[in-house]
Amino acid sequence: MRVLVAFDKFKNSISAPMACDIAAGAISSARAPWEVDRCPLSDGGEGFAEILTLSAGGSLLAAEADGPRGGKVAASFGIVSVDRIPGRARALLGAAAAGNGGSVGVVEMAAASGLALLDPGMRDPALATTRGTGQLILAAAAAGPRTILLGVGGSATHDLGLGALGALGITFAGAGGETLDPPVPADWGALRSIAGRVPCTLPPIFIACDVENPLLGPRGALAVYGPQKGLRPEQAPALESGGARIAQMLCRHFGRPWDLASRPGAGAAGGIAFGLMAAAGATLLPGFDFVASWLDLDERLAAADVVVTGEGRFDDSSLSGKGPGSLVRRALALGKPVHVFAGQVALAEDIPGLLTHAVAPPGMALAEALAGAPALLSAAVHRAFAGR
Repeated sequence: MRVLVAFDKFKNSISAPMACDIAAGAISSARAPWEVDRCPLSDGGEGFAEILTLSAGGSLLAAEADGPRGGKVAASFGIVSVDRIPGRARALLGAAAAGNGGSVGVVEMAAASGLALLDPGMRDPALATTRGTGQLILAAAAAGPRTILLGVGGSATHDLGLGALGALGITFAGAGGETLDPPVPADWGALRSIAGRVPCTLPPIFIACDVENPLLGPRGALAVYGPQKGLRPEQAPALESGGARIAQMLCRHFGRPWDLASRPGAGAAGGIAFGLMAAAGATLLPGFDFVASWLDLDERLAAADVVVTGEGRFDDSSLSGKGPGSLVRRALALGKPVHVFAGQVALAEDIPGLLTHAVAPPGMALAEALAGAPALLSAAVHRAFAGR
């Protein structure tokens, strides 16, 4: 019996690699002869750089960067040989990864500008910056890769990527010529001019993300994702109108069409996708599909007899196109039995072939569930397979 164990992270609790290790250990304890294939997942958020880099035999390099509210954070980025990247993932990168030789730099926005880096009381998108993400892009570029692959999930920011652009050499100034550095949304009212260009030596940037939100409007970055980043209702009108003004300034300065703001995905990670498309001609990639290609997920699914996956919460929205939900759909389409383990399970109706397991007992306080998640997950997986 061959089991594919492919977890995403349990937010604020267990990383994807750790969840895979815990589940694999529990399955081996319950069913020693079974073969287990560990495959940690990420659609662009926490763990993106580590998972992709290590899966392809690359190197993780340490770097220091500015955090989302200032101060320094210890981060890392990956350097992966193009020759080690599976063909379908290379095809999605196009000419930037064609042929042999060279490398790809893998950067994770969450490592420097992530929401998880801030205590709840410090979460405020009007004051958060992506400057650290720009610093990581520069650090990766200094290693000489053919292209930069940026994962943008889990951000704390809504600065349209201005902080990152500042790190890449763009300057922002007020009416008196004073430099705004970093130009966080709280200071947008004072911003009057943009100068400079990204370095011509910067390699092409590809952005892995699974959101299709435009930059502005009721489905835009602020309306949909602002509240989870600490946005207060009274802040929204000024940030939305200010974002529209800054976006127009960026388009004018870099000679981009205004419809760039309406493109699906432009609102990814507080608009950093828009900012990098405007200033650096960045290209968007479907996050989970790209990661699946990089990890040879379809081949590993085909070889499995049983699939085990999960994340912190699994509900109907999980099936809308990313992470474990996409894995579930692919596995069920192949006729594979699937087990989902999550802290909470909330599906409107049963799905044939899908077995769900709530890791936390009913009524357990969230803080207790988060603290005990490793043991709870191990016990739940062991129970599920000990009787088979």
